Amino acid sequence: MASCIEEKSTPVEGDLTETPASSKREDRLRKFRELHFKRNEARKLNHQEVVEEDKRLKLPTNWEAKKARLEWEIAEDEKKKACAAKGEDYKRVKLLDITAGDAERWERKKKKKNPDTGFAGYAEAQFRQYQRLTKQIKPDMQNYEKQREECGEDFHPTPNSLIHGTHVPSEEAIDRLAEDVEKQIEKRSKYSRRRAYNDDADIDYINERNAKFNKKAERYYGKYTAEIKQNLERGTAV
Repeated sequence: MASCIEEKSTPVEGDLTETPASSKREDRLRKFRELHFKRNEARKLNHQEVVEEDKRLKLPTNWEAKKARLEWEIAEDEKKKACAAKGEDYKRVKLLDITAGDAERWERKKKKKNPDTGFAGYAEAQFRQYQRLTKQIKPDMQNYEKQREECGEDFHPTPNSLIHGTHVPSEEAIDRLAEDVEKQIEKRSKYSRRRAYNDDADIDYINERNAKFNKKAERYYGKYTAEIKQNLERGTAV
């Protein structure tokens, strides 16, 4: 009987340790749960990206530029308020942050933008002249109030008002007009116009470049070769 009791009380070795098959099964289940979690996470991220892409497609084409412009304006306003609170000049503080490379790049851009493209027509020339003159106008409030007092009701004319010949320009205004006319005359004198083509002139060139070379040669050596040229034209050259 004692031997039977001892046999029942001894534990079985297989109950305490897992078998290789069960451990492999647990590893597979754990990897499956990880893959399942990753798949759900990827599905969630893909859905978020699809929603964001749909929002971007519905926005205007220049939305990014507008957004950047608004952010820049907000930042500029905050800097202006900060400078005003400190009692500093905003323009001066802004210039301190500009590097030499940025300044050179902006200067090159200004040089490329030439508003005067030359004469294209009388209407365009008149419009450019009008813009140039209007930019020079500086309001004189004292003169404005003075004219308002002198003209009285005629300062704001009606269909029945007669103001022809009543306005007399000041000496300063006449001087400004004379100075502007002199500047225009000086500017026009610097213009170079292409000389008219002479149909009766001898054709001694094969292209435009050769014509310019021949003119330069004639200018420097024409007096030395005049007799030879005449002999060749007469056929009496030796």
